[in-house]
Amino acid sequence: MLPLRSNEVPKGHLAVYVGENEMKRFVIPLSYLNHPSFQELLFQAEQEFGFHHPMGGLTIPCREDLFVDLTSRLSRT
Repeated sequence: MLPLRSNEVPKGHLAVYVGENEMKRFVIPLSYLNHPSFQELLFQAEQEFGFHHPMGGLTIPCREDLFVDLTSRLSRT
């Protein structure tokens, strides 16, 4: 995950909103989208939000600490 200004997303990355109540914005590499663990999160997002994402971007309904743990593991592979 990259520390960036509020609406800056570099090429090859995607901004997502993560959380159960309070949403936090993360910028992740597009390559994460192909990983089976991340695809499970996308499936959960589809089940909860369909194509309507309340934050205006991809919203992933999971705890922030779980998301950080997953992305940390993906960054090491």
